[in-house]
Amino acid sequence: MTKCKSLYGVHAGVYMVQKWVAELKEKTGRSLDQWLKYINKEGPETQTGRRDWLKKMHGLGTNSAWWLAERAAGTGGWEDSPEAYLKQAEQFVRDMFAGKKAPLKPIFDELLALGLSLGKDVKACPCKTIVPFYRQHVFAEIKPATLKRIDMGFALKDTKATSRLIDTGGLAKKNRITHRIPIASVDEIDAEVTHWFKIAYEMDGKE
Repeated sequence: MTKCKSLYGVHAGVYMVQKWVAELKEKTGRSLDQWLKYINKEGPETQTGRRDWLKKMHGLGTNSAWWLAERAAGTGGWEDSPEAYLKQAEQFVRDMFAGKKAPLKPIFDELLALGLSLGKDVKACPCKTIVPFYRQHVFAEIKPATLKRIDMGFALKDTKATSRLIDTGGLAKKNRITHRIPIASVDEIDAEVTHWFKIAYEMDGKE
């Protein structure tokens, strides 16, 4: 359990990284600290070179090679703990609505509150460009699509599109998000948006 207070929940990827680190020595023969020392002593100078070297010479997968090369360079690290992720999550949101996209922040705040109000089992886990909502899976996401519009995305499977609910083609592409509603002002967060938010939440609970 994390003691860090935040509106956001910890992304599942953080726990995957922690599990990966815990199993690293058993699977590769070196602990994380041993890998970092070895890479900095024996590996190529660049991160790109190190990634290729780790894959070709040591048989590591792409994700593992990328992650180790990044850590060896002293970068990244926000996936290493729940506290680090939640701190980065706050920064992701600040960056997402900085500068010319700042007018979209009140829309984001309203949508975030609406999503979190759907149930105690809902969590919002910001990434660099989107803020997905999870129940069992991703059932909705907030995406600042342009300087003047947020796309509120929903996982609605084969639900028929309406004049406002737009089919994204996600179902055919096997994406979780299948529909979206463009929102350009707080006033557009109305009963229809709330309705589809609830439907997406309820559909995920049945999977």
